[in-house]
Amino acid sequence: MRVDWHGQSAFTLDGEAATVFIDPFGDMSKWAGDGWKYPAITSPPDTDLLIVTHEHGDHNAVEVITGEPALVRSVAGTHESPLGEVVAIASEHDEAAGTERGPNTIVVFDLDGIRVCHFGDFGQAALRPEQRAHLDGIDLLFLPVGGGPTLDGPTAAKIALDLGPSWVVPMHYKTPKISFLETEESFVAAMPKTERLSSSSFETAELEKGDEPLVILPAAP
Repeated sequence: MRVDWHGQSAFTLDGEAATVFIDPFGDMSKWAGDGWKYPAITSPPDTDLLIVTHEHGDHNAVEVITGEPALVRSVAGTHESPLGEVVAIASEHDEAAGTERGPNTIVVFDLDGIRVCHFGDFGQAALRPEQRAHLDGIDLLFLPVGGGPTLDGPTAAKIALDLGPSWVVPMHYKTPKISFLETEESFVAAMPKTERLSSSSFETAELEKGDEPLVILPAAP
């Protein structure tokens, strides 16, 4: 599976079975004052499944993805898709039961034999037991680590270590392309091992797989 990071929480997962796009952003010029410099998303030619974890403008720009992909959009439940079931787990964007920043979904699905989990803009201080019950067996975990409206680094690390995936890809943090969040450094410091990449994309087949979670840090696109 090839994984491409477009910035913030937007990823393309291009597998043999299907191509999945998660949390696209559109025109973010109004965020220029916050240092938003991520380039506009170029839609993959054949997206089979488009997932939106929650309805904020840096995550829900479905109009930038061309074609007619199946859409799983910010609603908790078990959804049928071209690659089987997508489980969307209800969560919140804040520590106040969603009253400050609204709802969020954690999405889980299988692609090319890899169990994928994307946390969207998860802002709770910890997982509740009923959420954690759906998160066993994760291979590839996408997790916000930049604090502010989502998890900070140490809290994100606790969740990552508890879930025990093979690979963790941090997202939604400060880079040279965006300045209003914290960096990934406190998350990396709390994790056992990290591989920094020179590219914004990677192939899962080329990654080390061991007994401890490996943090994969793509370069900012």
